[in-house]
Amino acid sequence: MRASFIAAINQICSEKNVNPEQVLEAVKQAIATAYRKDYGNKEQEIRVELDEGRDMPTILLIKEIVEKVENDNFEISLQDARKVKPDAEVGDEISIDVTPIEYGRIAAQAAKQVILQKLQEAEKQSLYEMFKDRENELLTATVTKVEPNWVTLEIEGMTVSLPWKEQIPGEHYYTGKRIRVYLDKVELTGKGPQLRISRTHPGLVRKLLELEIPEVRNGDVQIRAIARDAGFRSKVAVASSDPRIDPIGACVGQKGVRIQAVMEEINGERVDMIEWSEDPIRLISTALQPASISAVIIVNDQERMDEQGRRIKKRAAVFVEEAQRPMAIGKKGQNIRLATELSGFELDMYNYEELPAFKAKLTELRGDGTEVVDLTAPAEGATEETPPATSAAEPATPEKPAEEPKEKPAPAEGAAEEAPAKKTRKKKED
Repeated sequence: MRASFIAAINQICSEKNVNPEQVLEAVKQAIATAYRKDYGNKEQEIRVELDEGRDMPTILLIKEIVEKVENDNFEISLQDARKVKPDAEVGDEISIDVTPIEYGRIAAQAAKQVILQKLQEAEKQSLYEMFKDRENELLTATVTKVEPNWVTLEIEGMTVSLPWKEQIPGEHYYTGKRIRVYLDKVELTGKGPQLRISRTHPGLVRKLLELEIPEVRNGDVQIRAIARDAGFRSKVAVASSDPRIDPIGACVGQKGVRIQAVMEEINGERVDMIEWSEDPIRLISTALQPASISAVIIVNDQERMDEQGRRIKKRAAVFVEEAQRPMAIGKKGQNIRLATELSGFELDMYNYEELPAFKAKLTELRGDGTEVVDLTAPAEGATEETPPATSAAEPATPEKPAEEPKEKPAPAEGAAEEAPAKKTRKKKED
């Protein structure tokens, strides 16, 4: 091969980000295709060799040595084979040099098309190999074009589209802006590798916390659950493996500097840090903050399938004072929706005054405290008269966030009349 030929291959490798072996293989296949176009046919097995020190490639026709030839495209008789190779034997393969002096214009055009096609395939495969092991990672991208329904980004030389449903609501994009995206999945399609990236995925918050907080990065603080309403609010449950480390304090940082860096990266989205608890009652109560929860009853603590094959989710009833109800539900149901996602329990909200009736109905449905495993899931929109009961024992009294306040005893009859009577007697004595 000439030095100019090698230099051209190296230039292609640099521009397309492919291996030299892939380029050489594409050239060999192109030369073989051109030979079949002018001198051979599709059934022939052609091998191309590019030897150093030679200006032209060597084209070899591969045939199998047989006693009786049935197809001379890939078979040759022993007698003819020994004319080329004296020590040939039946069953061996023989290589016959069939290198032509020159190629025709049509064959050269076919070779060009093959080279371009193989280079495109090699480039796609190279990009796929580059990103396939980087799923669930944080990538830095540069905005190159902004359209109404999507934003075009450049990630390490690859052009990727960010659709509107994966964009943070209200975020402004402009050409040249650098943003971080979450690589959800890499797929190899007919059009090449497709990167599924997102700015709304909960994994983006997780990766940003790992980037900004050393305790999370080294494993001293674990992120146990994330619930996210992209662009508005996220709830993150964290726990510490070291009792000396406050998980919430470590994530917030001094004067909130750590969590503020995360919030700025996701367009000012509020991130609430809560402490994880293995006790579902305490976890639910904490997840519904800043609302004050009066009581929590776990109705179903195991996800299961009923006899009809319907999926019955974990469920809990939450009781709050009337004044706390709007805060517990949140604007457009955001707070209770995030708490449901964070805890893994479907949450039903009730006023605290309904607690005695709820407990009585639940006891009745369960049959004096015994488990009833064949209860069906409640229909949507069920009223408080038919609470969503499934097969789970009633939990112990919850801790502080879910304690049931003691009801004040009603005043005895006649108590209100007794006080004025005493005042009358005192006036007479005076």
